[in-house]
Amino acid sequence: MTFLLGLARVIDAFNDRLGRAISWFTLVMVVVTVVIVVLRYGFNIGFIWMQESVRFMHSFVFLLCAAYTLLHNEHVRVDVFYLKMGERAKAWVDIFGTIAFLIPVSAVIIYFSLDYVLNSWQQLEGSLEERGLHFVYILKTCIWIFAGTMILQGISLIIHSVATLRGIEHKPPEEHEHAL
Repeated sequence: MTFLLGLARVIDAFNDRLGRAISWFTLVMVVVTVVIVVLRYGFNIGFIWMQESVRFMHSFVFLLCAAYTLLHNEHVRVDVFYLKMGERAKAWVDIFGTIAFLIPVSAVIIYFSLDYVLNSWQQLEGSLEERGLHFVYILKTCIWIFAGTMILQGISLIIHSVATLRGIEHKPPEEHEHAL
């Protein structure tokens, strides 16, 4: 169990660092959006690449910070029952939900996006706009990173839940340090 908990901590640290790094895009998005608005309405100037960069950053934040959000137990859920459950019951729910839903759905996302992403890389797909960002293949690759990090974080959640059931860990996931 010591090895598995070490593995879970490595996964947690990776997703925490990735989420903290990518979350800075939210600030950059705000700044770029303000610049776009000022240029467009103040000077009648527009840059397609700038507008597309906001869409790219938005996608990066949602796709690449999802596992970070799961790590810190900040995903939206209906807590009517879960909130009142004890530590062990929550661990069972987390194990079941991860095995029955999180990992299979993430695997299906990878499976059904294989051709989509590979074709994009094969063509080095770019923007439909001439002056847009020509890195759409990188954006589509984030689908795989999203699903992969979610599977890894799911594995970590299972390990922590099993440790809770065995009495090795006594902190439920929501008591980990809070996000950002």
